[in-house]
Amino acid sequence: MSLMLDIRKLALFNKMAKEGGNTVADHLSQMTGMETEMEITKINFIDIPDIKTHVGDEKLIGISIELQEPPHGHVLFLLDYTNAKNLAQGMLGDMGGADPDQSGFTDMERSAIEEIGNIMTSGFIDGWANVLETTIDMGTPTFTYGPGSGMVDELVGGRDSDMALMFDSHIHALNSDIDVTVYTFPQLEELVDLMQEIEV
Repeated sequence: MSLMLDIRKLALFNKMAKEGGNTVADHLSQMTGMETEMEITKINFIDIPDIKTHVGDEKLIGISIELQEPPHGHVLFLLDYTNAKNLAQGMLGDMGGADPDQSGFTDMERSAIEEIGNIMTSGFIDGWANVLETTIDMGTPTFTYGPGSGMVDELVGGRDSDMALMFDSHIHALNSDIDVTVYTFPQLEELVDLMQEIEV
């Protein structure tokens, strides 16, 4: 497998992260009414076993999506229970159906989280596609609640490549600080091929 990349194109990783993050924030602001911005704080290539250790065994809400065109692979958003509850309540607003005091999620809150998952995944990948000057079709988001390390293992545990691309990001809302971590598992060789075709 060749992962040789023109050093001048390394900035494309930052551009992909920024474009994807800004698209997510714009979509979330429209849907939740909370003015949000998404800050990508770190981009790393990490061995998959190390990602599982980094994520840990804490129970989290995961939203994953499969890329059905190059650079095939998966994107996984992880957020904790409180963050998910806050996002759902922001989206539902005065419509009702949100219960801050209820343990677990109401049907309306779950629907809101699922819609937010759609917004985040499609926004992030749309941003990538803009930078890579291509289109990237996606599957339907899958929602999971359980240990984060288990979700990573389920998505990429059997992969030949032992590395993945990790974006550590934070969504900031005016009234609450909502942390979302994005793990991306593209097929690295396909991603490099796409990047090599872009003029810099």
